[in-house]
Amino acid sequence: MNELWNTLAARGNLTLDAGQHDKLGRYLDCLAAANEMMNLTRITDRPAAEIHHVGDALTLLPFLPAGPLRLADVGSGGGVPGLPLAIVRPELDVWLVEATKKKAAFLEKAAAELGLGNVHVLALRAEEVGQFEHREAFDVAAARAVATLDWLAEWCLPLLKLKGKMLAMKGKRAAEELPAATIAIRLLGGGKPIVHPIELPDTDSHVVIEIGKQQRTDLKYPRPPTSAKGRAIGAAGKEK
Repeated sequence: MNELWNTLAARGNLTLDAGQHDKLGRYLDCLAAANEMMNLTRITDRPAAEIHHVGDALTLLPFLPAGPLRLADVGSGGGVPGLPLAIVRPELDVWLVEATKKKAAFLEKAAAELGLGNVHVLALRAEEVGQFEHREAFDVAAARAVATLDWLAEWCLPLLKLKGKMLAMKGKRAAEELPAATIAIRLLGGGKPIVHPIELPDTDSHVVIEIGKQQRTDLKYPRPPTSAKGRAIGAAGKEK
């Protein structure tokens, strides 16, 4: 068994069994095989993948409420953090949001091969998901390496129920992104961001930014890409 995975699971009050370790390893096998045909990850070394894919996903466990809940993985790509979380927390209802059709097809195939009946794939842009039946339908919205925090707030906060939370997995630029995202977070109904430093081997300046949903999001958000035109919700309470 992978001791790092056990340690990270324990921080979330979980004990992984042999079957979960096996599925986490098989997930990395699926990811490596698919990566030979499409660009899913730059991490091809297996020990590094065990840390930076599975290990990274498991760092979210302490921030997930106990019991059944609905989680959106926004911009899921190769399936981190959604697929590892679905394996170690089978009571979660995990929705992987991925607009690139080839990547979405990989996610569907991987979930099926791993027997993850608690995983669903939405081959849509986050803006589309946030304007239809999944709007304000999730307890948690998580994202890793998708966009700057101001854009993530616009894509994630409309998905959340009141009292839900957004979890943004960020690196060394997090401190630079926070000031620019402050207005967007407030306009979208989010509370004050909480920055949690994360310790992970061979990883520098890794944090999880937690943002609670305190108010309902105005129906004009998220904006369609044609309206946003690459301009994030900006300073002084205006869209820039």
